[in-house]
Amino acid sequence: MPAHTVKLLRRQEVAEGTMSFYFDKPPDFEFKPGQYLDCSLIDPPETDDEGNIRSFSIASAPAEGNLMVATRMRDTAFKRVLKRMPLGSQLKIDGPLGSFTLHGNASRPAVFLAGGIGITPFRSMIVKAIRERLAHHIALFYLNRRPEDSAFLQELQQIGSENQNCQIIGIMTKMEKSKRPWNGETGLIDKAMIARFVPNLAAPIYYIAGPPAMVTAMKETLIAARMNEDDIRSEDFAGY
Repeated sequence: MPAHTVKLLRRQEVAEGTMSFYFDKPPDFEFKPGQYLDCSLIDPPETDDEGNIRSFSIASAPAEGNLMVATRMRDTAFKRVLKRMPLGSQLKIDGPLGSFTLHGNASRPAVFLAGGIGITPFRSMIVKAIRERLAHHIALFYLNRRPEDSAFLQELQQIGSENQNCQIIGIMTKMEKSKRPWNGETGLIDKAMIARFVPNLAAPIYYIAGPPAMVTAMKETLIAARMNEDDIRSEDFAGY
């Protein structure tokens, strides 16, 4: 796969402490929702021990005009440069990479279990599924501390309200620290919560993306509920 040089077109805050970055999409850059790319800074004004390359899931869908990624904004040299560089600055991308993609058999539902910034590959999958009217039934369980921390939640809730094949279940764990109202689920994702929205727990393919501890906990929950391990796919988001 050839490397591409792209321009930073715009950026915006999509949740407290989380920003999205939009790049122009090379004409020959094709990807599947769920894949990721490696993003490299070119001659950055500062660097640190973590280096000048990061891997980001592609949060945009293939039919959207630009490439978009989103990330938590930790205080590292890479992210300071990315946040401050002038629009129009160039970066290098390598990819697409990875096989964390939606299964082809639409007779099997998809259950997405997302924690925090792990929402990014699922946004891409959901937008593509809705735009192309895929027959898959999708249930997204999206775990965050507060609504303020929940990137793309409103957009996804709107999609869910307009499409009967897509359920969006937001879950908050620290509402005592929130200044916003919340009428949705609270606590942690467990077998009982999943079962309230997924009638046949053995039917879906399960996808898990988020911080390593959350991914491990979700795997253990599914295995304890006697889900087939071959039907569980996961991707860790460490150090973001």
